[in-house]
Amino acid sequence: MQFGRTYEEFTVGDTYKHWPGKTVTEYDDHLFCLLTMNHHPLHLDSNYAESTTDFGKNVVVGNYVYSLLLGMSVPDVSGKALANLEIESLRHVAPTFHGDTLYGETTVLGKIASKSKNDRGVVRVETKGYKQDGTLVCVFRRKVMVPTRTYIEERGGEQPGRPEPAGPPSKGGE
Repeated sequence: MQFGRTYEEFTVGDTYKHWPGKTVTEYDDHLFCLLTMNHHPLHLDSNYAESTTDFGKNVVVGNYVYSLLLGMSVPDVSGKALANLEIESLRHVAPTFHGDTLYGETTVLGKIASKSKNDRGVVRVETKGYKQDGTLVCVFRRKVMVPTRTYIEERGGEQPGRPEPAGPPSKGGE
């Protein structure tokens, strides 16, 4: 299974459809809110959301939606990244609710070879997240520094440092 891409493997205009999707549960949303100290009642208090908001129910916190989509893109985009350089923009287009399933896709917008080091380059991408009904919920653009094939080869290949499985244990005295 491929995990990320080298600079040469990115083609401007290509779109990667990330798989699988993720169904967002109330537990996921609440745990993320609590871990990040976002205690806004829109996300945590059902009574508040039902009685005082236009949505009538809890809304999944936007940073969790973004984090899920970013994570979904790693195997296709940044699995070999040397650095995540910049988030250029982030837009939340529509709300996500508990029980919605998110799917993502990323389009390569551009790429530039490094001027200072010939073993890497910068790829600019846009990731979009959709709900199960096709509703666009989130769009973000970012720049990622990725290695060239030469970089990978010089450092031991695709999985440097991965140990080989040991054979069966030897029997004492044999």
